[in-house]
Amino acid sequence: MSVKIIQQPFGRMGHLSSRVIFGAAALGQVTQAEADATLDLLLEYGINHIDTAASYGEAEDRIGPWMQRGLRKNFFLATKTGDRTYIKARDSIHKSLERMKVDSFDLIQLHCLIDQDEWDVAMGPGGVLEACIEAKQQGLVKYIGVTGHELRVPRMHLQSLHHYDFDSVLLPWNYVLAKMPQYATDFETLLALCKERNLAVQTIKSITRAPWPKDVGDKKFAATWYVPFTEQADVDTAVAWLLSRLGIFLNSVGDIHILPKVLDAAARFSSGELAVPSKQQMETLLVERNMSSLFV
Repeated sequence: MSVKIIQQPFGRMGHLSSRVIFGAAALGQVTQAEADATLDLLLEYGINHIDTAASYGEAEDRIGPWMQRGLRKNFFLATKTGDRTYIKARDSIHKSLERMKVDSFDLIQLHCLIDQDEWDVAMGPGGVLEACIEAKQQGLVKYIGVTGHELRVPRMHLQSLHHYDFDSVLLPWNYVLAKMPQYATDFETLLALCKERNLAVQTIKSITRAPWPKDVGDKKFAATWYVPFTEQADVDTAVAWLLSRLGIFLNSVGDIHILPKVLDAAARFSSGELAVPSKQQMETLLVERNMSSLFV
């Protein structure tokens, strides 16, 4: 039996979520049998929170059979819509409910909201935010969050939080980003506001080593959007560094074959077996693995 990964309150939402949230992008291009094997692994490590999106390939379809097995109560269930207008987002929410075979989910998130023009549409009359608020009023969702990628995301999240009282944010965080002065400053400013409002903070790209080379073509060895760490020792270091920051969550890797290494590292960190890496260890990892930012 594996050590269960520790839990903490998911912001003000009242749910004790495992500090590693299952990033269901990993299910985007797998068979149902592979997805079901992944479910067994999640349950073994005590993962009780799923984060998916309408745009993650077949992920929502793979989750549906899990919910039909009576496991809805086992998970805080979150999805996302990348649509920016009311009508398309409303339809997306209903489609996600159908695909996952549920009557409601816990969190709907505005997916990757970083472009100012798209933000204006999303937050304006007839925008996606109206559809999410309506779904909440109808009991289809309980909470509303916002997500994003790229270096401008902390500032865009701050803009979003000043416009509407979202319940959660999601954004990239890893050692490379922490060494970028402007991003790190923006990240800390966002975290301060989230702490003040007791909002949940989810982080992605924790085990990113570098972007895929431009000429990689179909030779990628993983389903991730970046070159991931694959050696257990490297995963250990990256995961322990991120989890050492109290209050934030680690959304897991987008590849079911690397996922066990992330869960193993998080479990050993939870038990105290895996120590917080020193700055020297992080610098060594940075140099020896040629780490670089996924975002320019």
